[in-house]
Amino acid sequence: MKLSRPLIALTFGFTFSIGRTAPTAEPDPSQVAIAVVSILEQAHYSKKRVDNAMSEKLLHNYLDDLDYNHLFFTQDDVDSFTARWLTSLDDELIFGRTQAADQIHSVLKERAEDRVKYVLEILSSEIALNLEHTVEINRQKAPWPKSREDADRIWRDRIASELIQERINSKKAEPVLAITKRYNEFIRDLRERTPKEVHKTFLTSLTKSYDPHSEYLAKDDQEQFNISMRLSLFGIGARLKSEEGYVKVEQIVAGGPASRSEQIKPGDRIVGVAQGDAEFVDCVDMRLDKVVSMIRGEKDTIVRIQIIPVSATNASERVTIELKRDEIKLKDGEAHAELIEWVQPDGGTLKIGMIELPSFYRDFAKGNDPDAKSTTRDALLLLNRLKNEGIDGLIMDFRRDSGGSLEEAINLSGLFFGEGPVVQTKGPNGEIAVSRDVNPSVAYDGPMVVLVNRLSASASEIFAAAMQDYGRAVIVGDSKTYGKGTVQQMVELARVMPTLANAKNAGSIKFTIQKFYRIAGGSTQLRGVESDIVLPSMSDQDEIGEAALKDPLPYDTIPPVDYERWKTPLHLEDLKKLSALRVNKNPEFGFVREDLKRIRDYVLTNKVSTNETIRKEELEKDKARNEKRDDERESMKGSGNPKAFRITLDNAKAGPLETITFIEPKRKPKTLDTGNPTSSEEQKQPATEPDKKEEAAFKSAPLRYDPVKEESLSILSDLIRLQGSEKL
Repeated sequence: MKLSRPLIALTFGFTFSIGRTAPTAEPDPSQVAIAVVSILEQAHYSKKRVDNAMSEKLLHNYLDDLDYNHLFFTQDDVDSFTARWLTSLDDELIFGRTQAADQIHSVLKERAEDRVKYVLEILSSEIALNLEHTVEINRQKAPWPKSREDADRIWRDRIASELIQERINSKKAEPVLAITKRYNEFIRDLRERTPKEVHKTFLTSLTKSYDPHSEYLAKDDQEQFNISMRLSLFGIGARLKSEEGYVKVEQIVAGGPASRSEQIKPGDRIVGVAQGDAEFVDCVDMRLDKVVSMIRGEKDTIVRIQIIPVSATNASERVTIELKRDEIKLKDGEAHAELIEWVQPDGGTLKIGMIELPSFYRDFAKGNDPDAKSTTRDALLLLNRLKNEGIDGLIMDFRRDSGGSLEEAINLSGLFFGEGPVVQTKGPNGEIAVSRDVNPSVAYDGPMVVLVNRLSASASEIFAAAMQDYGRAVIVGDSKTYGKGTVQQMVELARVMPTLANAKNAGSIKFTIQKFYRIAGGSTQLRGVESDIVLPSMSDQDEIGEAALKDPLPYDTIPPVDYERWKTPLHLEDLKKLSALRVNKNPEFGFVREDLKRIRDYVLTNKVSTNETIRKEELEKDKARNEKRDDERESMKGSGNPKAFRITLDNAKAGPLETITFIEPKRKPKTLDTGNPTSSEEQKQPATEPDKKEEAAFKSAPLRYDPVKEESLSILSDLIRLQGSEKL
């Protein structure tokens, strides 16, 4: 018989009352858990209850989040957790108990300590690197080790594989020392994990049991989300990294307090941080995120930083620097543009504008302030400069755009077709709303291409879908976009638990409240937006996208709405034929197809040899293949190197444009960095081999020569010609 739930009133305005507790530095984790459960049950799109079925899903998700490669827990551990918690985690959460989260994490720490101790023993002995063994690259679907002996076998092969990789890759570092350092840093990070962080992981495992995009955010995570949306923060203007127990200055942001002081240099090691006149906090061996949180703060407040200068000849040397925090603009995340003088086959030249949007950002805190950061406002500024330069056509580049503000997606879409519906949304009760652009003016009415790939998600899919449904632009890129057709809302827990002591430190919950649909009626959920013209691309893989995530919401349809399509035809069939001829002649696209097949075979096989000779032979084959491709590139004429100019928000209104190199066809593309990434959802575990997280790799390593970009310019050139001849 199920226990009755505590009565918690949750209104549309998200307010309810919980009994007071004694003041502490952090809010009571039990009441935070109760609040999260209440919001999910009453406000999440799916309206699912936290019951026995949810308990089972939560347990599996929590174990995977803690040990995503199934390397630390054994099957006996999992059986023990299952017997104790499989159908009781719902009761634990409903009544705010955190015992399960703590106990399971405690076992993880014990197993990790034991495994790292075993790794160090292996590294101190002679390791055979000529055995005919293999290692599974991705163990997320592999069974848990059956016993300690089974785990020992898995780890022996894993370390042998890591050692081979280090011996192949390392030029200066000693392989054994490099691996030892990696595991020492891993276990140090695990030891420093606080109860608050453990509970955060547990609650996030719960939210992701509802859908992949719902999430519990601690206070620091909430601030990081706000930074990503407003593209600014208050700090000193320095990028930091963790290295050998120190937090080091990696880069100085121009114009920030650190830059203006001229006292901080890249390579300086931070050993202490103090707020105003307070005492210094020792930062040696402290986690990077903790040091960053101490350096950030309110505008115009004072932070003192104690450093070992990069120029110091003695490690005991210390220098204290006092800085006043200021607003730091994150310009890497802003919209920017290029003006390209594209040469035609007949020798003529077209001026083509290209606007790249990394995300749909918006400073929500400033509301309707005309100076608030806004994607639409920035894109319009760039567009007006391009129009003043006399462009013949426009490309909107949404590759790698993971989305953001729904309102910005609607407003940006309205710049290109005037008044009309943009997107439909459906709430948890089935009510449907239509979001419209109400401005009849059109900012740009010329030929247009929208460039997408499987990393284009959410808001960028709304824009692409609207342009496709209206017949306003040609969609070019991967076979489809990411497939995120859901809308999330962020709610600070302080709003729903105002009587809780220290509620301001309780963080936030981001949860799905709606699904969005195209004006033609179909959802982009799971299916994404299919390109009109598909180009071979390294990001076009099944491992990237909503369908590859756990527990995504399903695809469905609703009735279409009335809208008036754009009058100028797009000549899609002609464009497809012309593009196919060029693609088949371009060796780069042939290389991409070959690499995609190799990666798919690699992922399907999911194994790598622990024999050093075999690994070196594979490496030599890769090297020979790349050298052969370089020879082919040397003879490739391509489209030449057209004149191109960069336009930023700083020079969009007036002033000279910066000349840039458009392409370098003789250089081979930079290899995708397929090293093991980390994220807030994954425990930072050392990697044996690439585990094929292609999304993170593709984001971090764009190609120097971009055949997709080049072909999209040719497609737009064809569209300009076809639409122009039609008007004659």
